[in-house]
Amino acid sequence: MRKIINEHKFFGVYEIDKGRKKILTKNLTPKKTFFDEATYKEGREEYRLWDPSRSKLAAAIMKDVSQIGIKPKDVVLYLGASHGYTPSFLSDIVGEDGIIFALDFAPRVVRDLVMLAEKRKNIVPILADCKKPQTYVDRVILADVVYQDIAQKNQVEIFLKNCNMYLKKDGFALLCVKARSVDVTKKPAEIFNKVRTQLEDKIIIVDYRKLDPFEKDHCIFVCKKK
Repeated sequence: MRKIINEHKFFGVYEIDKGRKKILTKNLTPKKTFFDEATYKEGREEYRLWDPSRSKLAAAIMKDVSQIGIKPKDVVLYLGASHGYTPSFLSDIVGEDGIIFALDFAPRVVRDLVMLAEKRKNIVPILADCKKPQTYVDRVILADVVYQDIAQKNQVEIFLKNCNMYLKKDGFALLCVKARSVDVTKKPAEIFNKVRTQLEDKIIIVDYRKLDPFEKDHCIFVCKKK
């Protein structure tokens, strides 16, 4: 029988070979889901549907980004983890031998992260302000990947500070940019070009994708530490 679920080009990501493309990850906690996501079974494996309208990284994959830089056993520093939707899929990808440091400054959402981490032991919730990376130096280790999804005016400055402190040499870093959080008076394309200029002198830009129609006025930069 022909398989319906096949490996994607990225480690730990799968796709359904049927109709409109859908992407999935292999569920690290079979029979347990946390965000009302659909699940699919093939053989003994269970997969979780990764919704690109709820995850900027999923949107980037759907927009054929060339690289995400995340693989099994990786250490990921996730800035702006919120309730943990995207971190839960990264948890599937890095597996039991990887770790996700899921950081947010809002106590209410960190409580949700704690509940998620009770079932997913590779997620470490951290209540902290990513604008002050020195304040959590004793709670994280050097990361293979830094992923940032925050709605702050100075997103690039925060991103580079954390990459300088915590990203391993040759590690990957992904920056999600919400144009309206940077400057509501300027067009998104103008904001994205400005961000590119700010990044180019400090870090290698591997790829860039606008995330419409999944995330309006958003883009993602995939970078690599020099």
